[in-house]
Amino acid sequence: MTAATLDHGPSRDDGLDLKAAGHWTAEHARLLEPLIDAASHATGKHDQTQIRRIVFDATRVEHLDTYGAWLIERTLRVWSSRGAETELIGLQPNYRNLFEKVRAGEHKLTPLKHKQTGIVATFESVGRTMMAVFTDLTMIFQIAGQLIVAFLSVCAHPRRFRFTSMINHLERVCWHAVPIVVLITFLIGAIIAQQGIFHFRTFGADIYVVDMVGVLVLRELGVLIVCIMIAGRSGSAYTAELGSMKMREEVDALRTMGFDPIEVLVLPRILALMIAVPILTFLGSMAALYGGGLVAWLYGGIDPKIFMSRLHESINGQTFAVGMIKAPFMALIIGLVACMEGMQVKGSAESLGAKTTDSVVKSIFLVIVIDGLFAVFFASVGI
Repeated sequence: MTAATLDHGPSRDDGLDLKAAGHWTAEHARLLEPLIDAASHATGKHDQTQIRRIVFDATRVEHLDTYGAWLIERTLRVWSSRGAETELIGLQPNYRNLFEKVRAGEHKLTPLKHKQTGIVATFESVGRTMMAVFTDLTMIFQIAGQLIVAFLSVCAHPRRFRFTSMINHLERVCWHAVPIVVLITFLIGAIIAQQGIFHFRTFGADIYVVDMVGVLVLRELGVLIVCIMIAGRSGSAYTAELGSMKMREEVDALRTMGFDPIEVLVLPRILALMIAVPILTFLGSMAALYGGGLVAWLYGGIDPKIFMSRLHESINGQTFAVGMIKAPFMALIIGLVACMEGMQVKGSAESLGAKTTDSVVKSIFLVIVIDGLFAVFFASVGI
């Protein structure tokens, strides 16, 4: 194997000739770097003659890889920046294509921008955040539109619906989540009752704890706690599943085979979520009421019969319906955000982790926003 060499010497027309030979490959990196540095120093010695032309002769280069082509391009670029005219001659045609690709890649590189400080950085950060929010909203509406089209298509052709897939997701989202949802909501109801009794006892109004627990759990906290838990449990799972499929190009494979990824992957997941969340909301609300009643009996001395009688007086079907109406809408938002983030995953584990985190954070934020909008709406119509 011929070692890599680079000879240099002055030319007739105030220039410098560089003659390369041997194997210009990554295998000879330790040898090539000093040769390039030596040629650059030789250029420095000829500054007095104002070098105007550099000729890089690669006639005797026997083998060239991407690393060697990059070294040649870097060398020519350095001398071009000094104002010299550069020329590459003698390179074999098959290596010329490689060199041109490397050169095209080099010219695409842009210098790093200096980090802004002060008020400019603040406005830049705000602007980027607003653009990101606008992009996310656009993506959510886009996926929502595609989901509607897929749903109508499935309604027109029921045999295309992945019923087995939906049942599988429903089992994972609903049935497997029942223990943790019931436990957490039970504890939330117990804590609310304990704190209410602790403070109401000062005014001799212990019995009003029943009203507080009933209204708060059925209208607000029951559905809100369940949706936050589902966003962290199932929303993150949806994002991770779709993201890993995107990384392994399984989504592209579905498109290649003529399948719509929204119809095959997204629709069954979101329908399962919209069925599961109302069920979990009902179970969670009942568990919270049971926890509140248990604490009211053991800690507040309120007899269970009195608790149930007062609860029946303080709530009605409308109170229960207000909380249940919110559940499918919140489930839809959680599913849309989770699937949107999953479909945006790039080809790295870092991207998958970042999108999974974004999915949970955005879902919880939107769930709280929707709950607030529903609260304002129901208050305005007197419910």
